Amino acid sequence: MCLMKVGVLGTGAMGNVHARQYRLMPDVQIGFRERHPERADTFHASGESARFDSAEQLIEWADVIDICLPTDLHMEYALKAIEAGKPLFLEKPMTTSLADAEKLIHAADKANVPFMVGQVVRFFPEYALGHRLVKNGTVGTPSAARLRRGGGLTPSGANGWFMDHSRSGGVLVDLAIHDFDWLRWTLGEVKFLYSRSLGATTGQGPDYALTTLTFESGAVAHVESTWMDPGGFRTCYEVAGSEGLIEFDSRTTPGIRTHLHSGIKLDQTVSSEDDPYYKELAGFLGAVKNGTPVPVTGHDGMVALSLSLAALESAKTGKVVHPPRI
Repeated sequence: MCLMKVGVLGTGAMGNVHARQYRLMPDVQIGFRERHPERADTFHASGESARFDSAEQLIEWADVIDICLPTDLHMEYALKAIEAGKPLFLEKPMTTSLADAEKLIHAADKANVPFMVGQVVRFFPEYALGHRLVKNGTVGTPSAARLRRGGGLTPSGANGWFMDHSRSGGVLVDLAIHDFDWLRWTLGEVKFLYSRSLGATTGQGPDYALTTLTFESGAVAHVESTWMDPGGFRTCYEVAGSEGLIEFDSRTTPGIRTHLHSGIKLDQTVSSEDDPYYKELAGFLGAVKNGTPVPVTGHDGMVALSLSLAALESAKTGKVVHPPRI
């Protein structure tokens, strides 16, 4: 068994989620760098890991790098990893601007470094199955979709960085990007969109957004994204087509319900082996080991970011926005 050394930069909520999955992999050794002593102690105490005094030392030690830092720090440390020739897993959103995203993709291509973006919703079993059902024609030609994601507790992050939308992008860039990515993966490219957002006007604090996307196919989707629902976190979606409808609701449905003219079918999609973060990270490490394409590319991450930034622009200007073709 060949041991793979994974260097984790950032030990907040997502860094700990990733570390829990890596610790389930017998061929992985974790190293980390965290500048906040208390958080570093907590991370180290949660499982075996090597502790480093600087990001540069960690990058030199590691075989691959996993970046879970605040979004506005992604560019700096992602470039350090790429320049060191280390395969890179970068949490979404990949950067705060399309120009920086393009620079990262170019740098990784030039260095021939595997580069994956953490659009984890593709790996949730309910969303993976929904994608397959749409793609295999179960609902016929898709015409409309409705998605919702969010809850009442806005993430704060170190020093409250989530609440500063100039750093996090607010709910459209940090949260809605999951649904934008899934929709584009499932329904194709977006022609134009229109969005309204509370955070687009305040620039800080809790946020709520509603976005309508029109696809090149003619399909239409509505995406509701919130950090302001006191009822707790919930995700749901519907996709309607010429032959039927599929639906999922994390609060009420233990799987995907498919409505067809012949009747209703319920697919139980979740088992104890279906952790999406494990599948995501194992898929990345497998691609690195085998020299195969990563499951979610830098280009995928950049297109998802372009949709989030276009939605934010629409919310700020009150205008319909055509996302750039990437």
